[in-house]
Amino acid sequence: MDFKVPLQKATLLKRYKRFLADVVPENSDETITIHCANTGSMLNCFVPNGEIWYEPSQDPSRKTKGSWTLSTTPQGRTACINTHLANALVEEALNGGIITELAGFTRLKREVKYGAENSKIDFHLEYADGHTVYLEVKSVTLGFEDGNIAAFPDAVTTRGAKHLRELMNIQSDTTEAYILYCVNLSGIEGVRVASEIDAAYASAFDEAVREGVKPLVYGTTMDESGISITHRLPFVGASDNVG
Repeated sequence: MDFKVPLQKATLLKRYKRFLADVVPENSDETITIHCANTGSMLNCFVPNGEIWYEPSQDPSRKTKGSWTLSTTPQGRTACINTHLANALVEEALNGGIITELAGFTRLKREVKYGAENSKIDFHLEYADGHTVYLEVKSVTLGFEDGNIAAFPDAVTTRGAKHLRELMNIQSDTTEAYILYCVNLSGIEGVRVASEIDAAYASAFDEAVREGVKPLVYGTTMDESGISITHRLPFVGASDNVG
């Protein structure tokens, strides 16, 4: 996936009100405000006075001057902090045959309502033999100093646990359930569940796997021109058995 316009490098001054960040573009002394699409904790995703890359706005009437896209983490990795891109990346990879476990579908639908808890599945895939796949996507950006293993979630997520319950309950003889962790972080060799951050999510994940929900992990390659899903990664640690 190519970015709409080349990203501009800047120095991050601060992130605030969840949606906003003040930055100083490279080769400029002007402070501008840009939009932050990631409303989560963004734990370990940026460094004050560190490097970020943003997509400059082409709309002169827009209140912010662009959208924060990439960030340098405290560990020196690059993170794509725009969580809105994860589903588009997965759709591109599905259509391109990159996600081999789900290849061969005849129809792809997005944002399909399902489940007893009034949810929407990210992707609903139909196959010629009559079976279907429900696919939930999660964006992973949480890395650590000690090692190259990322983790999800980066904050307590009751919504994430709900999605796991829904996936468990939707399964049947002709319906499979998958959850795909899209790793939008460079230099990562595997992913684990962050039980130290959300024990309830970790418990729900373990139960979902026991009940047949299939987890997948895929990594991305990114730079200032674009980002794409390129390779499969394993689960590690307590979840080795599902990698």
